[in-house]
Amino acid sequence: MLLRIEDTDQNRFVPGAEDYIFEALAWCGIQLDESPKHGGPHAPYRQSERKPMYMDYALQLVEAGHAYYAFDTAEELDAMRDRLKAAKVATPQYNSITRNTMRNSLTLPEDEVKQLLASGTPYVIRLKVPRKEEIRLKDLIRGWVMVHSSAIDDKVLMKSDGMPTYHLANIVDDHLMEITHVIRGEEWLPSAPLHVLLYRYLGWEATMPEFAHLPLLLKPDGNGKLSKRDGDKLGFPVFPLQWTDPFTGEKSSGYREGGYLPDAFVNFLAFLGWNPGTQQELFTMNELAEAFSIERIGKSGTRFDINKARWFNEQYLRAKPDAELAQYLLQALAEHNITCSEEKAIKIASVMKERVTFPQDFWREAAYFSIAPDTYDEKVAAKKWNTSAVAVFEDFRNQLTAIPDFTADNIKALLLQILEAHGMKIGQVMQALRLALTGLEAGPDLMAIIEIIGPEETANRIDAAVQKLSTYAVQ
Repeated sequence: MLLRIEDTDQNRFVPGAEDYIFEALAWCGIQLDESPKHGGPHAPYRQSERKPMYMDYALQLVEAGHAYYAFDTAEELDAMRDRLKAAKVATPQYNSITRNTMRNSLTLPEDEVKQLLASGTPYVIRLKVPRKEEIRLKDLIRGWVMVHSSAIDDKVLMKSDGMPTYHLANIVDDHLMEITHVIRGEEWLPSAPLHVLLYRYLGWEATMPEFAHLPLLLKPDGNGKLSKRDGDKLGFPVFPLQWTDPFTGEKSSGYREGGYLPDAFVNFLAFLGWNPGTQQELFTMNELAEAFSIERIGKSGTRFDINKARWFNEQYLRAKPDAELAQYLLQALAEHNITCSEEKAIKIASVMKERVTFPQDFWREAAYFSIAPDTYDEKVAAKKWNTSAVAVFEDFRNQLTAIPDFTADNIKALLLQILEAHGMKIGQVMQALRLALTGLEAGPDLMAIIEIIGPEETANRIDAAVQKLSTYAVQ
């Protein structure tokens, strides 16, 4: 795994972004073999540090007649575009036709070109795209792609600041770093024929990597490409980790901070636009590497379904040992200055694991295991709290300590015995009893809750509920 930092566009340089990339990859469990931090046989790995190399290849193209110097000013370029717009040209371009009217080494006398270069006049180096040629490449996802050269403009290869553009830098680096496959978003497909020309003109066509242009990730409604800002607008993360814009201070939420497990996150991403051709959905990183094939990537865009990401997270949480899940709860309890034994935390994790989506839910959804309720669901109280139920609860709380082995089964047996004595069924009191102990309408097995909080706490909570809900205690 090789990480290359493509920082040739200094206008788009963002402080902290490189460190963020390293941290995000590490969180995902993606281990690097070569990078700016790890080094390697293809160093340096920041394109800004490879700057002199790109100029050498650009000059090689100029000398071979496949590229040229262009001295046009911003005003001259604007004037050219205005002329083309006035002539009803749909997409004004600097191409095989318009270059003949511009200030470049193809139109200027050779001695003037040398003088301009010697005097330090700003220039760019552009690729000389042939006027009438069909450029073909085989994409691993989309099959054969053919583009006529008349549709391609003379892209800038070297900018006036001496930095290369993506087009030149990536072709040079992919060749020198022995990249075999270029897998990228479909928005780069129109540039692929240009890259084919560069490989050909540099004499590398025989070792040109294979191309695969991935389908776009679409917004949840399928209308348009998913953007970085869509997540916060629609209520889900797009960034792997929380990101703070160093210029504006604006924060974008992250999957890590949202409680997603890295294994679930990777599994979810792998299924966006790809499937293994089987019913299996849960894969480890090694299993994904083994099962993956480019042939099973779809051609059409894929809707981003955050509910599927949540489902993956639930599956990975449930697969973890109770003792590991208990650590999430113990950490939250410590933050709230609540003491709890590891044994009790493990029991809570066991009964809650099928009901949570994120690690923080062990606290958020089950705080009542550690804190007695001080409010009660009024709708449940109005429907289910009555004097008959209260009579059962009072007998129940008085006999709890008599249970020799305080387990969920024995607790239920006692409750059934008391209900029989009162001539009532368990369904008549369960919601009211849950309300007394948790303040809520629903939750995990109530007998398991009682076992975990213990007889004394159960009795105290029944007493508190009987007092606070007295106004509902009517027949």
